[in-house]
Amino acid sequence: MEPWLVYPDPPPPELVQTLELAGHAWKAIPDEVAVARLDPETSWRGAVVTLGDAPETGLAVCRALRKRDVPIEPVLLLVRGAGLADLELRDDLYDDFCLDPFHPRELEARLRHLLWRAGSGSGPEMIEYGGLALNLETYQAAIENRPLDLTYMEYELLKFLAQHPGRVFTRETLLSRVWGYEYYGGARTVDVHVRRLRAKLGEEHAGLITTVRSVGYRFGQSRWGS
Repeated sequence: MEPWLVYPDPPPPELVQTLELAGHAWKAIPDEVAVARLDPETSWRGAVVTLGDAPETGLAVCRALRKRDVPIEPVLLLVRGAGLADLELRDDLYDDFCLDPFHPRELEARLRHLLWRAGSGSGPEMIEYGGLALNLETYQAAIENRPLDLTYMEYELLKFLAQHPGRVFTRETLLSRVWGYEYYGGARTVDVHVRRLRAKLGEEHAGLITTVRSVGYRFGQSRWGS
């Protein structure tokens, strides 16, 4: 998979977590000088530039990305609300921006949309695992071609788990990543939704979501075996 170019180096931990949980590869650079040193043969999915406390430095990176013989694009900016004025008359330096601090799901959606606009995305975007199929555009789900009648949060939870087969997530992580950091419901909310998902998947496929004792839940099989 082609990586995202990320600025600064090291990037904010929240950005790293969001990219990695969404399955994106990335490589960080420290400044605009590093852009000129990049291997011209390397392909990039695009760039995510955090303006932070030094917006001019971040915008210099954007400028360097645009000036390459083969520009790296699309470019997504992470900008604080107080820094929006820095973007005036600089629309040519970026393709989209996201307010920082960002919500992981919003950032994922914006990256996905940028890739779609750039022609790098495939449509309809699907997640398929075994007999399970999730259409991310229509919010439809099916198991062995049998439609599943899922609530919005059931769908979001199943989508998140299916995007990371074999990985174990704690209830707290699932609450923050699926329900959002602002959600203050108890961890047992996850148990309830998992139980409903297993029932709707049916006895034959309920085992797609397994309980990892004293830890949380895992979708599918780990490459290390169960």
